[in-house]
Amino acid sequence: MTDIDWANLKFSYTPTDYNVRCYFRNGKWGAIEVSSSEYINLHMAASCLHYGQNGWEGQKAFRCPDGKIRTFRLEENAARLQSTCRAMMMPEVPTELFTEMCLKAIKLNERFVPPYETGAALYIRPIVLGTGAQLGVSPTDEYLIIIFVTPVGPYFKGGFSATNYVITREFDRAAPQGTGKYKVGGNYGASLRAHVKAAKEGYSCEFYLDPRTKKYIEECGAANFIAVKGNKYITPESDSILPSITNKSLQQLALDMGMEVECRKIPVEELETFEEAGACGTAAVISPIGYIDDPENGKRYTFSKDGQPGPVFQKLYNRLRDIQYGIEPDVHHWVTVID
Repeated sequence: MTDIDWANLKFSYTPTDYNVRCYFRNGKWGAIEVSSSEYINLHMAASCLHYGQNGWEGQKAFRCPDGKIRTFRLEENAARLQSTCRAMMMPEVPTELFTEMCLKAIKLNERFVPPYETGAALYIRPIVLGTGAQLGVSPTDEYLIIIFVTPVGPYFKGGFSATNYVITREFDRAAPQGTGKYKVGGNYGASLRAHVKAAKEGYSCEFYLDPRTKKYIEECGAANFIAVKGNKYITPESDSILPSITNKSLQQLALDMGMEVECRKIPVEELETFEEAGACGTAAVISPIGYIDDPENGKRYTFSKDGQPGPVFQKLYNRLRDIQYGIEPDVHHWVTVID
């Protein structure tokens, strides 16, 4: 057991007992190693430091009402990491290795899986790094995948309640035909200035438009944008948007509920036609949007006046969470139960 105050846990790093590691050397992945160290011995010329050879994922594990631990769509996270590895010229991590390492990291740190009904979960962070010394812009020949876990609370302070955004045209999160659809550190580093600026102005997060024309909706900070209009679930389509596994799951649940799903370009002016709007991702699941300010046009697009989520998002959120917690049948075979 731990002395963690689960109910007041923030979305931040808390040390746990172990992490798991695996090195790629001589053209192949080696054996899984278990470490109790929070540090990596890294060459100063490692390609991850100089040329951005890195990629990562984010997942969660949940303590459920039946006492079991469940995790969500591991194979999808493995596939997305493989896509990132291909884009960054790193060796792909096989699905079997990825899954084995995730499950081992969870089991080794089982005492840090928060109790059910605390609102907290065990966050799983796999990261692949180019560790070989490389002076010159080209892929290296040595890599490391490390998976650590940490208990986390809600991503936003208010949990499942409305947050407020501001449209930024001053900054781009990613370039067209760049790395926007891959989970790499550079995308998040590029977002820091816009995020800090938005926070100083009193907003929860920044809101991005497409980097080419500034006419279409892209992302809510580091999360996908989703909206409801009538019986339609609507989300942007773009080559510079990260393919969210949460969004993909919510789209399927919306179809299960008899809704239409539209993945398409969304003009920024269409914001005023949406009944509900939100951000979605692993960290927050769904974060309803209260309003979005557009300083350039002096407009405020309001979706929640009382800070509460709309009825469609509430239903989608409940259904997804109930599947993750083993309360509702897992008809799409998304969940892995930890033995």
